[in-house]
Amino acid sequence: MRILGIDPGLRTTGFGVLDVQGATLRYMASGVIQTAAAEQGHLPARLKVLFDGIAELTERYRPEVAVVEIVFVNANPQATLLLGQARGACVTALVARDLPVAEYTALQMKQAVAGHGKAAKAQVQAMVQRLLGLPAAPRQDAADALGLAITHAHAHRALDRLQGVGAVTRTTSSMYRAQRPRGS
Repeated sequence: MRILGIDPGLRTTGFGVLDVQGATLRYMASGVIQTAAAEQGHLPARLKVLFDGIAELTERYRPEVAVVEIVFVNANPQATLLLGQARGACVTALVARDLPVAEYTALQMKQAVAGHGKAAKAQVQAMVQRLLGLPAAPRQDAADALGLAITHAHAHRALDRLQGVGAVTRTTSSMYRAQRPRGS
C-alpha cells in the first residue's frame, strides 16, 4: 500500500510518501509545498498553489490512501481559520482524485511515532528518521507528514489483524467498528 501523508499549512505544507508491505515501511519521498511565491494577501492564489501541489503529488506517486492532520484550534482564531482553509484545499485535491482520506490529530501521530503525545518536533523528526532508516532527519513539516503516514500504516495493520480474527468489520463509511462475537 502506498500512503501519502499531508501536514497542511498555509505557508508550508509538508508531504511524505511511504510504501508499506506488512510491517515493512519504505520511504519513497518527502518535502514541502510552499506558497511564498503567491501574493501574501491573496488567499485564493495560495490555496490554488496547495491544491495544484497536492494534485501533482497524487499524479507523481499514485498513492492508494492519503492521511491528513486534523486541524487544532489555537489561541488565534484567524490563524485557525486560515489553517482550516489550507487543509480544505489539500483534502479537496485528494478527494477530487477519488483517494480515501484518513485523519489523525497531531497528538495521535506523536503518540504513535514518538511514544507520547507531547513529543517535541525534534523528537518526531528523530523517530521518523530512525523508523525509516533515513540518513538525516527530514525537515519538520515533512517529518510530520511522514509521521502521519507511519501512524496510518500501523493503525491499518492493527485493524487488518483484528479483522482477520473477526473482531472488527468495516462499515460503509470505511471506519471501523468493534463487534461482539456471536452468542456473547
